Amino acid sequence: MTELPKNPTLPQPSADALALSARLQALIDDEIRAADGWISFARYMELALYAPGLGYYSAGSRKLGAAGDFITAPELSPLFGRALARQLAELLAQDIPDILELGAGSGALAAVLLQELAALGHLPQRYRILEVSADLRERQKAHLSATVPQFVERVQWLDQLPEHLNAVVIGNEVLDALPVHRVRMQQGRIEEIGVTMQGNGFAWAQRPAPAALQQAIAAHALPDDYETEISLAAPALITSLAQRLTRGALLFIDYGFPAREFFHPQRNRGTLMCHYRHHAHDDPFLWPGLQDITAHVDFSAVAHAGATLDLLGYTGQAQFLINCGITELLAAVPAADAARYAPLAAQAQKLLSPAEMGELFKVIALGRGVTAPLAGFRRGDRSHTL
Repeated sequence: MTELPKNPTLPQPSADALALSARLQALIDDEIRAADGWISFARYMELALYAPGLGYYSAGSRKLGAAGDFITAPELSPLFGRALARQLAELLAQDIPDILELGAGSGALAAVLLQELAALGHLPQRYRILEVSADLRERQKAHLSATVPQFVERVQWLDQLPEHLNAVVIGNEVLDALPVHRVRMQQGRIEEIGVTMQGNGFAWAQRPAPAALQQAIAAHALPDDYETEISLAAPALITSLAQRLTRGALLFIDYGFPAREFFHPQRNRGTLMCHYRHHAHDDPFLWPGLQDITAHVDFSAVAHAGATLDLLGYTGQAQFLINCGITELLAAVPAADAARYAPLAAQAQKLLSPAEMGELFKVIALGRGVTAPLAGFRRGDRSHTL
């Protein structure tokens, strides 16, 4: 069994949390042994995040908010959901009946969207949530029952994607949490960096990359000793959604870049990042199951995967939220009412500032049978960069 890793610069987990992590490490150990001593990093990441009862998103640890490991835009401020609702209202007005949220976190976004869409006169017939975490699903039910009980009958939880979608599909910080492969250019060859056991711990180990990764990376002409991540799961999700979408739109919000920035020469060690109690670091082998593991999104790959759909827009989060009226929402609160205005202004600053979330996060929309341009992309659309 692997020895539990240590990091004296981070808050230490409880004994119970360490015991759970040890169980997950033993499971990963067994899988590596069964696979002749090597698994892809994508498989390691999948187990670390989603192994039933043990993975980060499956084991019940608090992930979101001040008491968790990171904070998302819906948790940060209701302004995010209220502005987003204006974009959704425009789409729902085009005779699109449903909303499907992928990975609804604590339920904070769903609650704000339902409240705001009701105020705008555009409640969806159904607000459907696809959630892989049983623990988060229960938290979502509790949060919605407590905050918007009048709308709970419209909410439906799903275990898998429907065969046909006439809906607006939204995913906030979903694509970054899908498993990624790690690759390296090595003397003109493309190697896959996977996971093996070394002594009593996990370690990196390289193998020749399989054809799917070779094909995904070949067009980018990367220099020698360049490491990066390739997501096969994110494009596969987009392709699957595109095949199911009879009419509607896909709207994804996440941190990432178009391909030419994602594979920039200065980004030669990739974008892999881990989050534990609001500390960011780059060791994915630390306490599996207790920390989030993410990678930035290649939005060019997302657009290519949705090529059967119309590209409705791509821009930074700040531009999207401004287009959707976030500044007007803030201005509706009197500045003289400091107790209300000051916190909202600070939240808006984090959502919009290029030094915070405003530029790192991007918004992409793909659709079928939808009238464009959409409100969120009427100014500052960067679709040409994809």
